[in-house]
Amino acid sequence: MAEMKVEIRKENLVYQKTPLLTDNTMHYCPGCSHGTIHKLIAEVIDEMGMQEQTIGVSPVGCSVFAYNYIDIDWAEAAHGRAAAVATAIKRLYPNKMVFTYQGDGDLSAIGTGESIHVCNRGENIVVFYINNAIYGMTGGQMAPTTLIGMKTATTPYGRDPKLHGYPYRIATMVAQLEGVCYVTRQSVHTPAAVRKAKRAIRKAFENSMAGKGLSFVEFVATCNSGWKQTPVEANKWLEENMLPFYPVGDIKG
Repeated sequence: MAEMKVEIRKENLVYQKTPLLTDNTMHYCPGCSHGTIHKLIAEVIDEMGMQEQTIGVSPVGCSVFAYNYIDIDWAEAAHGRAAAVATAIKRLYPNKMVFTYQGDGDLSAIGTGESIHVCNRGENIVVFYINNAIYGMTGGQMAPTTLIGMKTATTPYGRDPKLHGYPYRIATMVAQLEGVCYVTRQSVHTPAAVRKAKRAIRKAFENSMAGKGLSFVEFVATCNSGWKQTPVEANKWLEENMLPFYPVGDIKG
């Protein structure tokens, strides 16, 4: 009788979690873009071998607990003040890879001053800006990025520019500042978009460590809870309504 040989093959992992992501259960709503963006940032830091050299700054907002999910050093900032905190950290530790992770309410409302000036100074940090056109954590109120006609808790009949003003594209604005070396707007609503977003994250981090100035990465994101939609509906709504006003692609650099 012939001897039977057993071949043990390496497991073919379709999805493998980077060791930088913890096993903590995320508090984000199902379908939220934050989880995907967290994963991409963690993957890039891991691939660059920069876990011990990276410091993230998270302020108030849906991402206030980001430190629970990515295993790097973190600093918590007051609402809107992440850019100021990140500036201090980078100047004290210029060899560290420093980034902020901010929502549209935090960065483009209460934190507008800090955001504009950190860009103008050209600090060698990365700013990740999550734009879902609504205040997700506090009940779905209108944000500076809320689209015209979009219904929120504070604009139940839709945003009226005569009453509430116009939404603005802060990524386009900061691209005019000399201290900013790279500005891009991405999304994560499709696999192809995820791949492009990851490349943008890598480029931003590399710019930071090369001392080229500030890199600003905006993510056009979903908030299916605030939008009162299923995750599938939210992705479709983003593509049909958000992307025409916030088109994805590189803006500078």
